[in-house]
Amino acid sequence: MSEITRRDFIKKTSAGLIALSATPCSAKKEELPTRLLGKTGVEIPLLTFGGGSQFLKNEDGDWEPLLQRALDMGIKVFDTASSYQWGASLSSEERFGEILSPHRSRVIISTKFDSRDPDAAMREIERSLSRLKTDYIDILMIHSIEKSEDLDAFGARIYPMMMRLKEEGVAKTIGFSSMNSAEKSKDLMGRFEVDVCLLAINATTYGGFAQVALPTAKEQNIGVLAMKVMRDVVGKEATPADLIDYALGQDGVASACIGHFGLATLEENARIIKSSPEVGKTHQDFHEIETRLAHLATPRHLRWARDEYYDGKMC
Repeated sequence: MSEITRRDFIKKTSAGLIALSATPCSAKKEELPTRLLGKTGVEIPLLTFGGGSQFLKNEDGDWEPLLQRALDMGIKVFDTASSYQWGASLSSEERFGEILSPHRSRVIISTKFDSRDPDAAMREIERSLSRLKTDYIDILMIHSIEKSEDLDAFGARIYPMMMRLKEEGVAKTIGFSSMNSAEKSKDLMGRFEVDVCLLAINATTYGGFAQVALPTAKEQNIGVLAMKVMRDVVGKEATPADLIDYALGQDGVASACIGHFGLATLEENARIIKSSPEVGKTHQDFHEIETRLAHLATPRHLRWARDEYYDGKMC
C-alpha cells in the first residue's frame, strides 16, 4: 500500500469540501454570484481560477499578487494539474501551494493526474499533495479523457484507486477532464459514479460537449466546470462577455474555469460576471453566436483541438 494511504486522513473528512459552505470567504467580503456544484451540494462562484498555460505565463513577482487578488475577490475554486509547468520556475501546483496553503480551509483545490497506471498515478498524487502543501484534494480528476480511452481499463484499474482515495478522505470528490471526446465523456458518466467534470465548452461548439456530454452530466447531477471558454476565440468576433455568457448560459454548468495572464484580465472577467444581466441565466437562445463563430470550430483555429496537443504537455 502506498505511503499516502497510511496517513490519518479519516479525521479530516469533515473539514474539507462540504465545510466551505460555512466558511467566511474574505475579510474584504467581495462576492461573486454562485451556483451549486452538482451533487456536492457546495455553492461555488461562477468564476474558477485556471492554473494552466495562461496563468503560467505570469512571471515570478506577478503571479503571486494575481492569486492573492483572486482570493480577495471571492474566487474559491482553483484548478491545476500535476503536469502544468511549461518551463516556469515553479509548477502550477507549487505556485498554488505557496499562496493558497495559508487559506486552505476556505478554498477548493482541483488537480489532475495523467497516468493510467495506478502505482504511477499514486506517485503523481503524492507529489501533488506535497507541492500543494496539503493532505487532501477537494476535486481529484483523471486528466484528459481521450477518444481512444479504454473505459474497461479505467473501471478495472484507475477508478477503484480513485474511489479508495475518496473513502479515505484524501480526495473529497472525484471526476475527470476532457476536451477531446464528448462521446467518451458521456459514456464514462453513464458507467461510473463521479462528482465533478471539467469539459471544453465554448461558443464555437467544437467537440459538441454542450450538446452531447452536458445533458448526461445534468441528468446525473454531476458538477460541471466549463473550460476553453475563451481560448483561441476571444477577440475574434466575440467579446469576453459574449463567451462568458455563452458558457455560463449552458444548463448544467456551475462555473467557468478561465486562466488569466495579468491582473487586468482577472479584474475584467470578474466585473463581467458580477455586472452582466445575462450571466447566470440558462436556457438562452445561442443560435446567433454559434452561427457567428462556427467557422472557428476547427483545429486550424483552436490550437487545443489539434492532434499533437496534449493538455499539460504542450503550450
